[in-house]
Amino acid sequence: MRRHPWWAALASSVALTAALGACTGGLAGPYQYDGGTGLHDATAAEAAGIWRSVEQTELRLRPDGTADLSLLDGQGFDFDDAWRVTGSGTWKLTDDPEGQEVHLSMTTRTAVGTRAATPAPTASPDAPSTYTWRFSVDRDEREELVLFFFYGDPDVGNTYLMTRAAI
Repeated sequence: MRRHPWWAALASSVALTAALGACTGGLAGPYQYDGGTGLHDATAAEAAGIWRSVEQTELRLRPDGTADLSLLDGQGFDFDDAWRVTGSGTWKLTDDPEGQEVHLSMTTRTAVGTRAATPAPTASPDAPSTYTWRFSVDRDEREELVLFFFYGDPDVGNTYLMTRAAI
């Protein structure tokens, strides 16, 4: 019986791994490093409204472009500082080649807090007085609009999801 050299098996394994990586986009999810959702059919009227997330986070996007936010966490690595802010500002729906986003700018901060499950030594009292979030816009399985951003290490792909409040 003829045996293949060890390097032939290694080369085959590397080629298979590379092919699988190319087909699946590597080890990351489809939105790795905020590449966008590809959605282009949302309207500002559809994005306006009340949005909620965990621990009583609430975002009120008004049709006139003003916004109120309550207990909203930081985006990306800022989430690790554990601050949560309440305030007001402005928002707009943008449309880039990668997909639509809601840009939310807090221009006035009225309160600061921390997440409930955050140990005191890791919580940062240095919450910003102004801040800008970029929410990706997508549709869920019912074709309802959802807003989200990634938080923490981008390789992990943690998603901070905002869903429309039931009125």
